[in-house]
Amino acid sequence: MHWLWVLIVGAVIGAIAGAVTNRGESMGWIANIIAGIVGSFIGEGILGSWGPQLAGMAIVPSLIGAIILVLIVSLVVRKKA
Repeated sequence: MHWLWVLIVGAVIGAIAGAVTNRGESMGWIANIIAGIVGSFIGEGILGSWGPQLAGMAIVPSLIGAIILVLIVSLVVRKKA
């Protein structure tokens, strides 16, 4: 049951990161989940796990990490296209 919550929270974090950066309109739900989960690892690795937590993810560092990830990926994809 924990993994289901991780996927749901990851999707929400990825969707919020895409909305904040205005680069998430073309991201599907799978990309949102990946961006949220990977962004959570990046954010917690850089900033630690402070603040409120949901499904084992610190919300604020996870959002910051996901925003950084979405920006980097969108820049790389834009340069290739």
